Amino acid sequence: MTNLLITGGAGFIGSHTALVLLEAGHRLVVLDSYANSSPEALRRVAELAGPGAAARLQLIEGDIRSEHDLERAFAACSALGGKPADAVIHFAGLKAVGESVAEPLRYWDVNLSGSRQLVGAMQAHGCRTLVFSSSATLYGYPETVPIPETATIAPINPYGHSKAAVEQLLADMAASEPGWRIARLRYFNPVGAHPSGRIGEDPCGIPNNLFPFVSQVAVGRREQLQIFGGDWPTPDGSGVRDYIHVMDLAEGHRAALDVLLAEGPQLLTLNLGSGQGHSVLEVAAAFEAASGRPVPLKIVERRPGDAAITVADPSQAAQRLGWRTSRGLADMCRDGWAWQSANPDGYEA
Repeated sequence: MTNLLITGGAGFIGSHTALVLLEAGHRLVVLDSYANSSPEALRRVAELAGPGAAARLQLIEGDIRSEHDLERAFAACSALGGKPADAVIHFAGLKAVGESVAEPLRYWDVNLSGSRQLVGAMQAHGCRTLVFSSSATLYGYPETVPIPETATIAPINPYGHSKAAVEQLLADMAASEPGWRIARLRYFNPVGAHPSGRIGEDPCGIPNNLFPFVSQVAVGRREQLQIFGGDWPTPDGSGVRDYIHVMDLAEGHRAALDVLLAEGPQLLTLNLGSGQGHSVLEVAAAFEAASGRPVPLKIVERRPGDAAITVADPSQAAQRLGWRTSRGLADMCRDGWAWQSANPDGYEA
């Protein structure tokens, strides 16, 4: 049984990963500011994980940019299991592309400065194992599809730049002293929810991503779905993306952690995606089928910074982690609707 510190563990991906890790028997300390999440998510996670799980889960409300809050979190790890943190899984950060363009200083502060503060605290506490939540956004306009990890890093917005900068920081740390075991996991498009419908994605304000917007249209919270461009060079003219079920993604984190803890020092960089693309129109149709509700849509002008097709080459994750996705688009829509229909107003209902 290991002691894990999870930053941003009350968020969408963090809460699902926390559940998978609790089910695997780990002890967790979650540090979260609740800026775009809710402590209710982790209360439900403890219920889903079964008897005894709540005793292995501790919540610390705080900010990764605060040295004091990080000290509280590392102290809680020691108190929970009688030893320091064995590893950190780092989700905490801002992730909206459009918002990053409008507020670049905030994104650089939270994403880069926060990560720098966290890594410094890890170094001070003798913790050298880290799983980092990165993004396929840093590939920018891909030169080839599917996209391998060796593709050029060429982000086109402040969010992508901040993720690329943290990746470079971690590479520099790994090269600076022996002992670091780091996994940089580049997500494609996480969607869906836990099949119970008890936990899922609950964005603050207007959603920035396709799936929560589609589900809010289906449940009646939004009037219609805007599709940015109907003239892309794709089979139906709408953009194509690689969607990955959040439970597959959570299991990918567990697999990456297992590899880091079992092997020697290394810097591991992996795409986490399905390797299969689905168009926006295809997703809307699949969600209508899963929900039995109409998803009115309107095609509008292309959005700056979008690419026609973004699909992962996940072969390295399969080779190194023995991991691959097992849930398809129908599963994503079914589980996403189970969450949205049971929680039309999110966790705050």
